[in-house]
Amino acid sequence: MPFARLAAATTPTCHLGLGLAAVGRPGYINLGRDRDLGADRGVEALRTRTHQLLDAAYAQGVRYVDVARSYGRSEEFLADWLTSRPDVDDIVVGSKWGYTYTADWTTDAERHEVKDHGVGTYERQRAETAGVLGDRLDVYQIHSVTPDSPALTDKELHARLAEAAAGGLTIGFSTSGPAQADAVRAALAVEVDGAPLFRTVQSTYNVLETSAGPALAEAHDAGLTVIVKEGMANGRLAGPHAPDAVRAVAEETGLGCDAVALAVVLRQPWARVVLSGAATVAQLSSNLHAAVVDLEEDQLTRLAALSEEPGAYWERRGRLPWH
Repeated sequence: MPFARLAAATTPTCHLGLGLAAVGRPGYINLGRDRDLGADRGVEALRTRTHQLLDAAYAQGVRYVDVARSYGRSEEFLADWLTSRPDVDDIVVGSKWGYTYTADWTTDAERHEVKDHGVGTYERQRAETAGVLGDRLDVYQIHSVTPDSPALTDKELHARLAEAAAGGLTIGFSTSGPAQADAVRAALAVEVDGAPLFRTVQSTYNVLETSAGPALAEAHDAGLTVIVKEGMANGRLAGPHAPDAVRAVAEETGLGCDAVALAVVLRQPWARVVLSGAATVAQLSSNLHAAVVDLEEDQLTRLAALSEEPGAYWERRGRLPWH
């Protein structure tokens, strides 16, 4: 299993991963991204930025990298970096299929990505990913499964995914939306020839959106590797935007709001990998301090009080602009 390489890592940050959604394309919904990236968001500028982040992440012990077909050129940028670092053979690479990037490298497109979980999209995007990452791909996930996704009931798709698993890929899914817990539990029931199909799950979980927690614990108990995304709530928990409670705890610990927010996620016993979505090396370094944040019970209680109703959280997320 690819994640055995993570288990073998000995650095204190081995359970933190790097997601490239924020730097693989010029437009994304993270708050402050326009300030972080500046005016030059050309392909080569973001390629250089991505390589700098990967260099810094690897040097600080990060061994899981998350990309997707819809993250612009994230797969390409990662593949270029891996080619330039032939000595790096312990990175676990996860990608996702199910969204097609449609913004044509602009920030003001009417639609930035189009979702489709059909077999045709899987076959096309699987071939595209193979053409870029080759045999460096370890984990392949369905992107943003919801309870009504046809990916949960399509037997032909399940058979194709099982074939990929037999060929050595670890097959998983990610979730989004206010019914993440329902999607996780429905996916846990998907079997092919009496065996569970999915081996990983990647879900949104942070101090503002905790609703998937019980289902993710169930997934962990069922043997799935749990990956957490959006631990920073798309920038809502970063310094300039963080709630007062997060700011107060950050001041008490002497570390950043981001480190405090991610530390809460790292405490969850079911979480195996927690993704940083940093857009700068400085942000990444600050994120990685989460591994040394020691939160007291009173601080955890104050942070737990920030949890929002899932519908409200996702409605607000849906209104975030594509910077």
